Amino acid sequence: MSSSSDRLLELVRSGGRMSVRQQLTLLLLLSIPSVLSQLSSIIMEYIDAAMVGHLGAESSAAIGLVASSLWLMFGLPMAFTNGFAVQVAHRVGAKDDDGARDVVRQSIIVALLFSFVHTALCLLICPYVPYWLGGTGKVAEMAKDYFFVFALMLPMFQLHSLSCAMLRCAGDMKVPSMVNILICVLDVVFNYVFIYILEMGVWGAAWGSWVAELIGTLIAFYFLICRNPKLRIIDDLKSRFREIAHHYMPTRTMLRTASGISAPLMSERIVLCGAQIMVTMIVAPLGTVAIAANALAVTAESLCYMPGFGIGDAATTLVGQAIGAKRRKLTHWFAWISVGLGMVVMSLMGVVMYFGAPVMMGVLSPVQEIISLGTEVLRIEAWAEPMFAAAIVSYGVFMGAGNTLPPCLMEMCSMWCVRIVLAWWLAPIYGLTGVWIAMCIELCFRGMIFLLRLYFGKWDKKLYETVSD
Repeated sequence: MSSSSDRLLELVRSGGRMSVRQQLTLLLLLSIPSVLSQLSSIIMEYIDAAMVGHLGAESSAAIGLVASSLWLMFGLPMAFTNGFAVQVAHRVGAKDDDGARDVVRQSIIVALLFSFVHTALCLLICPYVPYWLGGTGKVAEMAKDYFFVFALMLPMFQLHSLSCAMLRCAGDMKVPSMVNILICVLDVVFNYVFIYILEMGVWGAAWGSWVAELIGTLIAFYFLICRNPKLRIIDDLKSRFREIAHHYMPTRTMLRTASGISAPLMSERIVLCGAQIMVTMIVAPLGTVAIAANALAVTAESLCYMPGFGIGDAATTLVGQAIGAKRRKLTHWFAWISVGLGMVVMSLMGVVMYFGAPVMMGVLSPVQEIISLGTEVLRIEAWAEPMFAAAIVSYGVFMGAGNTLPPCLMEMCSMWCVRIVLAWWLAPIYGLTGVWIAMCIELCFRGMIFLLRLYFGKWDKKLYETVSD
């Protein structure tokens, strides 16, 4: 992290006055590394999808079949992590570095226990998932192998997610971004080796990602426990075992606070990814081309919305630390500046997607039917990007405030009551186009209700009684 962002974050924590220009500068300094990290991930997904796409429509369909299940599988560790990471932001904002390190110690133990149970459950259901989703024959067999390797990745991903979230909430956006960029580069290299040189096909794409994730996780965890000045716990090794055990034993207060934040997020991930799985089941009867076009179009669209997630990460850090410093006015300024920036950036990306859709799909697949169908649905989705940005960044704001239950319920209702109902109704009439029309309408509705909550809701009321500005 640059010295400029260090100085500006210290103003947040110390109660110093900040101009609008300084607030926007700090938001940009924290957002840019995270956005670059997100974009590198998308570039990696593009290259991965292109590598697999050139193996044929069946290979793309195999990955697309279990994609929504993988979102659920990897969404749970991220949701679990946020319950502890937000506590780090609040303690760092309050200049309680010792308390922040206690959160790190206890979260490592709890996260590892959770990841082992999670992995075991995923491995148990692995042979059945593709068939539950409507897959058959060779497509289902390839999807099963792909899912299995990613299930083995879960303990690593849990530590990776925990390390990066903790560092970001402490104000260090640079290291998590560099680690994610490295993982993307390594993923492309290893995927090329496993897919083409070793000729392992879809199986090789999964193992390439596994090796890249292992290397990235080790680096991120090293920076968390050894290098970050506010969170490093490597000095524990100098203490006696009894003292170490005392600091690492999860406390009831820590677990209660974490569960209050994480439980709604994890429930939301289950319900939302359940909705994505339902969409996959709606698309599956439309045929191999529709499944492949849907999966590749989702990958293409992520180029537009991932900058929003990067800005949302910065919003979580800024709002969390401002709340820890008990600065209500600054908290709301950060919230609205973040949402505004996200909507501007994603609106521009929506324009790029609308006009660049044929090129984006052409990179991912050589099959003309897939390109044509993917182009059509991407141009529908481009209209939803501004309101999608409002929902994404507002969610980051609410997470930084530790206020996760209402937005989770809002997303659940939006997905199931709007998107699924409309997709179920429109798919038999308009095919995949109908599914994406439903998605566009739902994202606009979701953005609207999130903006209303940001303006009218008391999302920060329960966190503190007195404020300094």
